[in-house]
Amino acid sequence: MRNRVIIENVRPEIDGGRHFIKRIQNERIDVQANIFADGHDVVRASLHFRESGKRTWQEVYMSSLGNDEWAASFRPENIGFYQYKIEAWIDHLQTWLNGFYKKQADGQHMAVELEIGAELLSKTAALYSKTKAKPLLDAEKQLRDKKGYKEAVKLVLSPEFAQMVLAFPMKQFQTEYEKELRVKVGRPKELYSSWYEFFPRSAGNGTEHGTFKDCINQLPRIAELGFDVLYLPPIHPIGEINRKGKNNAVQAQDGEPGSPWAIGSKDGGHKSIHKELGTLTDYKKLIREAAKHDIEIALDLAFQCAPDHPYIKEHPEWFVWRPDGTIAYAENPPKKYQDIVPLNFETKDWKNLWNELLEVTLYWVKQGVKIFRVDNPHTKALPFWEWMIDQVNKKHPEVIFLSEAFTRPRVMAGLAKAGFTQGYTYFAWRTNKEEMEEYLTELSKTEWREFFRPNFWPNTPDILPYELMGAGSNTFVKQLLLAATLSSNYGLYGPAYEMMDNQGNFNGKEEYLNSEKYEIKKYDWTKRNRLTDAMTRINKIRKENPALQDTYNIHFTRTDNDKLMSYIKLTEDRSNIIWCIANFDTQNGQSGFVEVPKDVLGITSQHVHLQVTDLLTGATYHWFNDWNYIELHPGKWPMHIFRVRMG
Repeated sequence: MRNRVIIENVRPEIDGGRHFIKRIQNERIDVQANIFADGHDVVRASLHFRESGKRTWQEVYMSSLGNDEWAASFRPENIGFYQYKIEAWIDHLQTWLNGFYKKQADGQHMAVELEIGAELLSKTAALYSKTKAKPLLDAEKQLRDKKGYKEAVKLVLSPEFAQMVLAFPMKQFQTEYEKELRVKVGRPKELYSSWYEFFPRSAGNGTEHGTFKDCINQLPRIAELGFDVLYLPPIHPIGEINRKGKNNAVQAQDGEPGSPWAIGSKDGGHKSIHKELGTLTDYKKLIREAAKHDIEIALDLAFQCAPDHPYIKEHPEWFVWRPDGTIAYAENPPKKYQDIVPLNFETKDWKNLWNELLEVTLYWVKQGVKIFRVDNPHTKALPFWEWMIDQVNKKHPEVIFLSEAFTRPRVMAGLAKAGFTQGYTYFAWRTNKEEMEEYLTELSKTEWREFFRPNFWPNTPDILPYELMGAGSNTFVKQLLLAATLSSNYGLYGPAYEMMDNQGNFNGKEEYLNSEKYEIKKYDWTKRNRLTDAMTRINKIRKENPALQDTYNIHFTRTDNDKLMSYIKLTEDRSNIIWCIANFDTQNGQSGFVEVPKDVLGITSQHVHLQVTDLLTGATYHWFNDWNYIELHPGKWPMHIFRVRMG
């Protein structure tokens, strides 16, 4: 082997190329690597990328960052998969030119060097078409002209010659990185979305079971609040055997609706619709009407069954049966879910099971669903998800999968690597400045950035965090603003959050008292309060400021008060800069000084002049110091959201 260049530590690369990284259309991908060789010859490198399925690679020359570190970037234009790879080589023409500069400056006679250069130019020209290589051949001719020694030296020393050498690399004995790495490119909503969840059965007046038509009536309100994804819990028939009652009672009373996650009955299974909600025609109309408001409907994908689901009779081999002949229901000891039967992903008939679940997903895609919130994916086999999501995205690359997995970090990472577009997070349990900064830094500045897209939810129907139990509007507003500004994807179990339901079930668990999972709720949908106003404002601010439409552009800055957390988000060109300062004390006003991070803001002068406008209040301030005073009262707004302009 005559290739002498070593390529190591390529980033981004997930598990040796086993998994792909994630970006959206036109989002920049920065690729870096350690590239070096023996001796003092000049090393050059290039990044190659192409859309999967295309023959031609596009090439970008990499730049040296010093200490054998190299970097280049590219932007994928289309949705789907791209490949990228690195090649590197010793460039003898560039090596010669660098030596020429030094020898000429030392006063040496350069006749022999000109001959060497002419030969290298000839070899380099042979690598290109005759038409393209004309500048090289013209230069070679001039270097070989023994009567034009001074002119030849002058030519070699010219900027134009140096530019030509850069533009025509002399590639020989290239080292090609052995792995072709992949990036999955998605639509903008994968990175930026605002979710609102409600139960369709509670969408009406509360005295009768709500319908899809009632959901349609709520669309103008959801649009007014500024949300662009409406997520509904499962819409399928609810099991009657072992149906749960109010507050998770083991036995339901007559007329109690049961949990929508207990899917399947004599009326059908995962391809059927709960008859009290309406028909498939009604559901498709809901999807169409939502689109008129720029809202997408997210379907809950819950691969589990009620004890009377048709699958149990049709495919008993897909389930676990106990020695006494009864079917094993779901449990997470000591928790028991008597109304739910898990699928057995270790069944001998696993291929038919996998294909059926794929068909369920594709069926709903055919009806117009482009977003799925997947229930408890960490309790199903990860290889299944990797296969199933890949199969769906091959046909429908625009489909988004949100992983509802509050589980161990490595399992959450595994789900993201398996293909989930977004994932639930630990946001609700990071309750102070130090924890929040550490968590966001992990998500945005480590390898997690490449494959995990967080979606921050302050609450869900399953989880009422301790911080919200008994809390007032100050806490609810703070959590809303943090979720919506720290992460570009966020969501709310909407009515409960908006109406500030803070009643826990008093059993020491983070669960709602009188949970809507087991009953129909009555909401005053005309009500407006502090939370309604806060949701409307923050969603408008997010839409108008591209800096808040990205999670990974966050920079934490220093304050002199541990109750105050300061962070800046900005676009690549710094045309939009948002500076957030949050007060974690929900009971008392806090004040202090925040430092201006000159490097982040691109301030090169010694003096500071910033105009900061609070987008929540409209107040404008001028900052002239390296450290500036702020004051936040949670009863007004627990956060400043400043738009920054350079003075």
